[in-house]
Amino acid sequence: MVRDRQLARGARRVREFEAFVAGAAGRLLHTATLLTAEAPDANPRARRLLTLALAHTYARWDRLRGEDPYDCARQYLATRFARSAWHRHGAFGRARPDPRGPLAALTPRERLVLVLRLYDGVAEEQTAALLGLPAEAVHAICDRATATVLHPARQTSPPPVRGRVAPS
Repeated sequence: MVRDRQLARGARRVREFEAFVAGAAGRLLHTATLLTAEAPDANPRARRLLTLALAHTYARWDRLRGEDPYDCARQYLATRFARSAWHRHGAFGRARPDPRGPLAALTPRERLVLVLRLYDGVAEEQTAALLGLPAEAVHAICDRATATVLHPARQTSPPPVRGRVAPS
């Protein structure tokens, strides 16, 4: 009898988590793709981040107790990205993201703040708490990242070579 209840509880847990994944995985993958600045059709790092975030959320599923599982997954996704960017590039240095990604011109920290604030709609204070930054710093980073995305630096073409005759 106890075993039957455990099996039923386990089956319910799996069904609930599958329903959550069906509803949230697409948006979480898009968030991860924006963070990694990969192209949407070629995003292995984003898929890895999503897999880790979903695994973490599933491991905590029974302990969420009223918490929003999407918030839990997004928080893990953001902190995992921040940690990997820190270790890979040192203090959120400039990464070499896929140049086709829409946010490729931003640093990892700028991408993280911009995605949390503008794409996911996380409040400035919550973003600051999640990243361990003052709210003013989050505000400044978000403003700078928004300006960079809205007004990208023009790529200059190399100056023409003078004195050389083009072959006929």
